[in-house]
Amino acid sequence: MSDPPQQAFDLARLVHEHQADVWRYLRFLGASSDDADDLTQETFLAVGRTPFEIRSRHETAAYLRTAARNQLLMLRRRQGRQIETVDLAAAEEVWAEATTDGGMNEFLDALGQCYETLAGRTREAIDGFYRDDKSRDQLAAELALSLDGVKSLLRRTRTALRDCIERRLGRQPSAANETT
Repeated sequence: MSDPPQQAFDLARLVHEHQADVWRYLRFLGASSDDADDLTQETFLAVGRTPFEIRSRHETAAYLRTAARNQLLMLRRRQGRQIETVDLAAAEEVWAEATTDGGMNEFLDALGQCYETLAGRTREAIDGFYRDDKSRDQLAAELALSLDGVKSLLRRTRTALRDCIERRLGRQPSAANETT
C-alpha cells in the first residue's frame, strides 16, 4: 500500500510540472479557455485516482495528453457535440513534435509574433473563434460573410500562421493542405 502523503506530493509535483502543457494541449484541440481549465483539473483528478507511475517526462506528458484528450471527448459527448475541425491523431503528432526539447516556448514565441501580424477580419475571426469561443454562425453574422466564407477565412489564416511559425522556427513551410 502506498503512502498517502507521498502520493499527494507526487500528484502535486505532477500538476506543477505538467499543468500548463495539458491546458495548452486542450486549447490546441479546440477546448474553450473555461473548458480547458475544468478539463485540466479533471485530467489530474482522473490520473490521481489511478495507479499511475511517473516515467520519463516525455512518457508522462504523452500519458497526460491521452487522459486530457479522453476528458475532452467525454465532455463533447455529454454536450452532444463532436470535435469538428481537429483530426486528433494529426493534432497529437504536431503537438508531440512541437513540444520536444523545449520547443513549445519557441513555438509560442513564434505564434505570438505571427499573431501580431494579423489585422482586420482575419484578426477578428481568429479572436472570435479561438479566444471568444464563437461559433462559425456567429462569426458569419458579425463579419458579414457566408458560413463557407468564415470556414475558408479560418482555414487560410491557420495555414498562414502555420507557415509563418515554421519560417520563424527555421523549418520549411508545410505543403500539405488543411482539410477542415
